[in-house]
Amino acid sequence: MEKNVLGTNVIAQIGILVHDIEKTAQVYADFFGVEKPAIELTGTLEEAQTNYNGDSTEARAKLAFFDMGSTQLELIEPDEHPSTWREALDANGEGVHHIAFVIEGMKEKIKVLEANGMPLQQTGEYPGGRYAYIDTVKDLKVLTELLEND
Repeated sequence: MEKNVLGTNVIAQIGILVHDIEKTAQVYADFFGVEKPAIELTGTLEEAQTNYNGDSTEARAKLAFFDMGSTQLELIEPDEHPSTWREALDANGEGVHHIAFVIEGMKEKIKVLEANGMPLQQTGEYPGGRYAYIDTVKDLKVLTELLEND
């Protein structure tokens, strides 16, 4: 395997799948003694252009973000449509879904990761950037999310 594939070793985010984001976000807020963040809904198919395992999907998710110093904690409650979030929540239950890194050169990074046996699983757009989930579970024991901001 190539070394320093991502060009960074700084974890920007840890994503956690939950069944009830309102309840879980309040528990985290109370635990950390912070205000509960607003719950956001990911964009529609037209906005997010979500693609899962090579197919377009209407998948959406409710998100809550806790900024915890240099790392962000993301809670994710997926809807019923096919997605990496729905698949993982159904298969494994609540818990850690991914670790995320801010990168540059999304297309090139995906090609390098795929060449190293780490396939692309899901992509999408968000205001100001794009994301990609890479199946690194075999090697890293967790999915990797790439975040590229404009």
